[in-house]
Amino acid sequence: MSRSASILVGGLALIAGALAFLGVFAYLAATFDYPDVLDGTADRVLPALVATGAAGRFAWSLYALLPLIWLPAGVGAFEALRNRAEGGMRLAMLFASLAAISMMLGLFRWPSIHWELARAYGGASPAERSMIAVIFDGLNRYLGNFIGEFLGELSFNAFFLLSSAAMLREPAFPRWIGLWGLATAVLGIAGMFRNVTDVVAPVAEANNYLLPLWMIGFGVALLRYGRPREGSGAQFGNSHRDNANLRA
Repeated sequence: MSRSASILVGGLALIAGALAFLGVFAYLAATFDYPDVLDGTADRVLPALVATGAAGRFAWSLYALLPLIWLPAGVGAFEALRNRAEGGMRLAMLFASLAAISMMLGLFRWPSIHWELARAYGGASPAERSMIAVIFDGLNRYLGNFIGEFLGELSFNAFFLLSSAAMLREPAFPRWIGLWGLATAVLGIAGMFRNVTDVVAPVAEANNYLLPLWMIGFGVALLRYGRPREGSGAQFGNSHRDNANLRA
């Protein structure tokens, strides 16, 4: 894939991913009391989960696949910004990949392990329900809070932070876009600690709405300012040849 095509796909992935996120989020909020349900106990959550039926399971499966957009987004951002901050953007691309993996691991517990726990819960004895509840809580802490939320959000906010810092060094990008990205990343990192202290709960709540807006803005910025201008590729290649001549 060419450099221009990679940037195009990355920008479109960010925009489409944000819109899909809003759509699935709204559906789960209406049918499953999401995200408040994440703090619920097994006796409340598991019956509600299985009651959503095949449509609910499909929605969770789709939601779990959405983090894949970080892969083309990371490549696209790297191609758009590597000239000014190649090392930083390589690291940003790795963080985007880590975000995709960790968030998928966290979200896929709902249509898979949690779904089977929910099916078993309905016909289980009181002792069995207590055991299911322990497994449910443990999976939520490990795959949900630590892997999906903390590691996943740390990774994509690091991706935003590094990309925004590179935008501030790239004259093709308006400065306000880089500052917008930095602010979103800082707020996102603060919101990651919502499971540690309630002080940042309002920040985390606001970030649920800021995140898709920034993803759309980031995608539009890559499409409008990140794609190589005519003749830029030749200039880039000439600079490498000049450096080779100097080394020779």
